[in-house]
Amino acid sequence: MRWNGAVSIQQDEYDAFRRDREAEVTGPRGPLALVRTVWNRPDEEPLSDEAARDGLPADAVVTRLQRDDPETGRPQEGVRVWLADSPAASAFQGIDVYPYDERWVLPGRFELVAEDRLVPFEHMRDGGRVRTHGASGDVVFTIDGVEQRLVAFNADEDDVVQLVFADGTTGSESYPTGRFLYVTLPPQWRQLSAGESVPVEVDFTRAVIPPCGFSTQFNCPLPPLSNRLPAPVRAGEKLPVFAPGFELH
Repeated sequence: MRWNGAVSIQQDEYDAFRRDREAEVTGPRGPLALVRTVWNRPDEEPLSDEAARDGLPADAVVTRLQRDDPETGRPQEGVRVWLADSPAASAFQGIDVYPYDERWVLPGRFELVAEDRLVPFEHMRDGGRVRTHGASGDVVFTIDGVEQRLVAFNADEDDVVQLVFADGTTGSESYPTGRFLYVTLPPQWRQLSAGESVPVEVDFTRAVIPPCGFSTQFNCPLPPLSNRLPAPVRAGEKLPVFAPGFELH
């Protein structure tokens, strides 16, 4: 395998990633299984499990979540209902992906901007309202000799940041609202001061379709303007594949 300045990922490791990814998507709590999301009004009593399952089989699993109401900013309770044999799971036939190409495993750097930076962005089901999310740094890399800089959102995992990005394939070859990429940071990033950076690997072969590609009950973030690459990134996942005639509702 050619050396491209990044730590090369062997084909068998990539194949293992693909197997794990499809197991995640098709799992009993994977995105295909989400059949209902309901948010109550702020300060309203949350739905009971029985009410959340109304009209669904008794083995549907109810989980609970919280957020700040996009309109008022007040705390809001919600429920999600999961069904392992949902219609989407039954119709799912796989994920269309670009052929593995190690040239899309790029050397880059994570640059700390400000630990408390908040970046505005939209969600596809918020009707144009803007939320803010923590984004303490940028991931910087080069495509075809041109430096690119993407806002890196703080992820739920320590030492991982999330890139929500679009590129020249978005809407024509790959998922129409953009894709996700998770970048692992070396532990020394915690000692950075604003403006300092650490090297990272930007592995676009692991770019994934957001959860809303598998269930309309997810409200996926849209790439901010700063994260829309003009170049096509022909790596990673393109689109989910469902049985002919099936459409997400």
